[in-house]
Amino acid sequence: QVQLVESGGGSVQAGGSLRLSCAASGSIFSINVMAWYRQAPGKQRELVASITNGGSTVVANSLKGRFTIARDNAKNTVYLQMNSLKPEDTAVYYCHALWRGVPGLSWGQGTQVTVSS
Repeated sequence: QVQLVESGGGSVQAGGSLRLSCAASGSIFSINVMAWYRQAPGKQRELVASITNGGSTVVANSLKGRFTIARDNAKNTVYLQMNSLKPEDTAVYYCHALWRGVPGLSWGQGTQVTVSS
């Protein structure tokens, strides 16, 4: 099993920055991919960015240039750096992991990000 704990959410004005952290514990050596998703009120959950064990990253096209994902293997932590934040970035941000085993995926509890204009 893999457990995920997010931190770093909060309220910020438009144009500001936040860095979210996701600390993994448990069977961390079984993790293949870690990712950030977000869900705004009344909308479906969407992929924000992902990073593989090998360090390959994917960022949603609409967020490229503002959001970056990185990992610190020594700390078993994945980060989401969010710059030039906009009100439409307001959402609950969830950490997600795909790992070898059953059930093979885990979600964090979510962290709220609120961007005011």
